[in-house]
Amino acid sequence: MIKAEPYTFDPDAADRACEFFEELVHIKGPLAGQPFKLEPWQADDIIRPLFGWKRKDGTRRYRTAYIEIPRKNGKSTLCAGIALYLLFLDGEQGAEVYSAAGDRDQASLVFDPACEMIRRCPMLAERATIRKSVKRVAFDETHSYYRAIAADVGGSHGYNASGILFDELHVQKTRDLWDVLQTSTGARRQPLTIAITTAGHDRSSICYELHQYATGILEGRLEDPTFLPVIYAADTADDWTDPATWKKANPNLGVSLSEDYLADQALKAAESAAYENTFRRLHLNQWTEQSVRVIPMDAWRDCPVVETAEDLEGEVCYAGLDLASTRDVTALALVFPRDEGRFCVLPYFFVPEEIRTDRDRQDRRQTLNFAAQGHIEKTPGNEVDGSYIRERIVQLADQFQIEEIAFDPWNASHFIQSLVDAGLPHDAMVKFPQTFGNYNEPTKKLIQLVDYRKLDHGNNPVLEWMAGNTAARTDPSGNIRPDKAKSADKIDGICATLMGLARAIRKADGVYDERAEFLTI
Repeated sequence: MIKAEPYTFDPDAADRACEFFEELVHIKGPLAGQPFKLEPWQADDIIRPLFGWKRKDGTRRYRTAYIEIPRKNGKSTLCAGIALYLLFLDGEQGAEVYSAAGDRDQASLVFDPACEMIRRCPMLAERATIRKSVKRVAFDETHSYYRAIAADVGGSHGYNASGILFDELHVQKTRDLWDVLQTSTGARRQPLTIAITTAGHDRSSICYELHQYATGILEGRLEDPTFLPVIYAADTADDWTDPATWKKANPNLGVSLSEDYLADQALKAAESAAYENTFRRLHLNQWTEQSVRVIPMDAWRDCPVVETAEDLEGEVCYAGLDLASTRDVTALALVFPRDEGRFCVLPYFFVPEEIRTDRDRQDRRQTLNFAAQGHIEKTPGNEVDGSYIRERIVQLADQFQIEEIAFDPWNASHFIQSLVDAGLPHDAMVKFPQTFGNYNEPTKKLIQLVDYRKLDHGNNPVLEWMAGNTAARTDPSGNIRPDKAKSADKIDGICATLMGLARAIRKADGVYDERAEFLTI
C-alpha cells in the first residue's frame, strides 16, 4: 500500500484549467462554433481534480487517470482540449505531448479537432505551427510540441513524454505502445498519462488491467493517491433496456447524444442477439465477452420450408465454399435469392469415408452420425477427396445456375483452379478472405432473415446443428463475423452460407463489390 502524502487542492489552478476550455470552441455537432464550456461531470470529475490537486512541491498529485465512458459522450473532444492545455499552459519547457491511438485513423479523431480548435482561437493560432501531414503542432515559445501517434506506425522509441493521452485504449492490440510511452516520462517533473476509453472485451489487454486497477481503487480494495479512476457504466444487475440505466452510464445524455438514439439502439439490441453485446459495451460501458451465440434457434426452427431442390432447378444462385483440412468437413452452400426478400439455402457436406472416430471428440461423432444418416456425403479414402467434391460441384452447376463461387483463398488455389479446368467460368470464382469487412454484412443479414422467418433452409439437420453452434466475434466498431475458435462445434456450413449470402445480397441489391477479388491465374 502506498503511503499517503498530504495533498492540497488549488482552486485557482482548477479554475484556470476549466477557463482554458472556454477559449476553445466545439468543432462538430449541434454545439459547433460555440465555446467549449465543460459539462459539470467533465469539470468536477476530471479537469478540476486533475489540475487542482497538488503535492507539497506544487506539482500535480495525479500522474495517471483512467477514464471509461461510453461512445458518443465527447471523449475525443475532451482529449483534444486536454492535449492543448498540456501543450500551451502546463508550464513545461520542451514539453512533449502525445495522443496515442490504435491506428492512424483513430489518431486523427483527436488530432484533427485539436488543430481546428487552434485555428479558431486567435490566442493559440498565432503561437502554434501546425504540420498536419506529420500530425504535429509546435509551440515555439517553450520549444514544445504535440503529436498524434498510432500503434500501427513504427519508431515509438526515443520519446521524452510529459503528457500522454490514450484514446480508446481498449483497441490497443498489445501493451507495447503503452509501455514505451510510460517509460519515457522518467525525466519529467509532473508527467501525466490519461487513458480515455470505452469498455472492451479482451480481458488480457492493458486496458482491462487498468480497468481492474481503477475498479479496485473505486471499491476501496486498492489505494493509490496518484491514480484518478473515473468510470461511467451500468452495473451487471441493471436493466439494460431501462432509460435510467442509459442515464447512469452516459453522463452526456441530452448533450452529445439523445435518448431517442439510445432507444433506437436498445431496440436493435433487443431484436438481435448479435447486437446486444455491442450495445452493452459501446453504450453502457460493460465489459463483454468477445464472442456470443448469434443465431436465434427458436426463430430458425420457425422458418417455413417453401421450396425443394427440385423446385429450384435452373434457378440463379450464389455458392459459398468452405474447404476443409485433410480430414474435416467441407461445406458448400447454394444461396438462392427469392421474391419478397426471401433466400433459400441448399447445403452440401462432404467428409472422408475412412475418417476415424474419437470418443473424446463430440463433433466427430456427430459428423459420423450425420454421414450414416445420409446427410453428409462420404468421399473415398481417409482424407478429403478434392476430385470427388469437384465433380459434385460440376454436377450441381449443371443442375442450378451458379453465378459465383465465393471461397477462402487460403490453401484453396489448386482446388479452385481445378474447377476452372473442369469448365466452370473463370470469372465466377470470387476470393472471400475471412475478415470482419467481408463477413459483417452477411452475418447481420442472416440473423435478420432468421428473425423475420425469411430464410428457407430446408430443415437440413446438419445446417441446423451448425447454426446452433455458431458464435460471433465483434471488433471495436461493432462489426461481427463467425468465430470458429469460440463456437461450440462445427460451423462450416454457416460460414459457407454467409459467403454465398454475401454475394447474393450484393447482386440482389445491384451492388457490385469493388473489393471482391476474382481468381487470378
